Amino acid sequence: MKRFLLPLGVFVALLVFLGIGLNLNPREIPSPFINKAAPQFKLTQLADPAATIAPPDMAGKVWLLNVWASWCEACRDEHAALLAFSRQNVLPIIGLNYKDQRSDGNMWLQRFGNPYQVSGFDEDGRVGIDYGVYGVPETFLIDKKGMIRFKFIGVLTPEIIEQKLMPLIKELNRA
Repeated sequence: MKRFLLPLGVFVALLVFLGIGLNLNPREIPSPFINKAAPQFKLTQLADPAATIAPPDMAGKVWLLNVWASWCEACRDEHAALLAFSRQNVLPIIGLNYKDQRSDGNMWLQRFGNPYQVSGFDEDGRVGIDYGVYGVPETFLIDKKGMIRFKFIGVLTPEIIEQKLMPLIKELNRA
């Protein structure tokens, strides 16, 4: 009987860890960037290679940085929600076109609509790496002082926008 206690104890421990893991939300990965200054960059704009975009351009505004790519199926899934959100004109939405071809990104926005005030062109993905991007889509909410206040991994839905983003945006705009 005693020889079964050790395997039974290991099995129970595994079940506990499995139960804990199944209750975690993989989209809410803690980010070391929360409440830290947004990494600086200066990128050419996707639509206009002669123009640039940089975080200081957004100083004094609460803004959203949405990392996307034309090759990303999940980005297509979130696109309708981003378009609807941008029409509300709540805050500037800046795109970060990640590891893409400039022509593909521009054609994608022409075909599906453009929710972005402007998109930076991150061809080699270095800016994405600086922001700790795991994959696309990812979204960052940045406050008036340039601090990252929220990071969301995955597809933004109308529910996430209403329940998570909007309360934070309202709070940050009051500050």
